[in-house]
Amino acid sequence: MELKTVRSQRWGYTRIIAGTIAGGMLGFYVMHRIETSYKAKWDEQLKKYVEEKARKENENIEVQSVDSSVLFSDDHSSPVQSN
Repeated sequence: MELKTVRSQRWGYTRIIAGTIAGGMLGFYVMHRIETSYKAKWDEQLKKYVEEKARKENENIEVQSVDSSVLFSDDHSSPVQSN
């Protein structure tokens, strides 16, 4: 009876150790996948943000160039009238 208890106890410890190692590996893998997908999502959002910012800057430059061409164009006659 004593030998059966020792084997059973050893098998219990083996299962606990194996379960701990397997659980740790599974947990590490899951967290790695979550971190990778999270990082990819934020990289995509950063890329969209940079593109949107560049587009807005280009629009501002175009608007400023149009405004400056209207203000400094030579097509307008001077407001001084000759009598």
